Amino acid sequence: MAESVKADSPTPAAAPAKKAAAKTDKPKKPKPSARHAGGSAKASRRRMRKKKSQIQARRKKEFTYRGHTMEELKKMPLADIIELLPARARRSYIRGMNPEQEAFLSKIKKADGPVRTHRREIYILPNFVGKTVHVHNGKEYQPIEIKPEMIGHSLGEFALTRKGVKHSGLGVGATRSSKFMPLK
Repeated sequence: MAESVKADSPTPAAAPAKKAAAKTDKPKKPKPSARHAGGSAKASRRRMRKKKSQIQARRKKEFTYRGHTMEELKKMPLADIIELLPARARRSYIRGMNPEQEAFLSKIKKADGPVRTHRREIYILPNFVGKTVHVHNGKEYQPIEIKPEMIGHSLGEFALTRKGVKHSGLGVGATRSSKFMPLK
């Protein structure tokens, strides 16, 4: 019986041989220093980390507005474009335009250069894209280059009427107590 037990169980010398065979089946990964000839292992690991962290150049996505490309939008009739606009702009165009707004639309269709206007309430349509409109902000005309992302917004949103407050620093005369500073 003792002999049969010994024959069934693997010998201690055979077990390491199997482990060694299992290790040799996998191809060994070369060390970083061997992969990058020249330089230390630490430097090559640093280069690999840097290469991984670099942002890949992204392909610029084509602009779409509600699933339509710019070429499709420019070919559409005005009634179809109005259906794509947000509610406020759509409602404004459905009600109809006054003579000044119609004059502006015809002027911008014909214009090669910039167009000046006081009409801040006109909503931007796809045929405005690429044109320059000088919108009056109450004091002066601000030039606005119309981009595809502006479709559906009003012209007045891009010509701000208020200027941000810029405070000066502290100094003599800034407060009542600073008037009485002794001169040295």
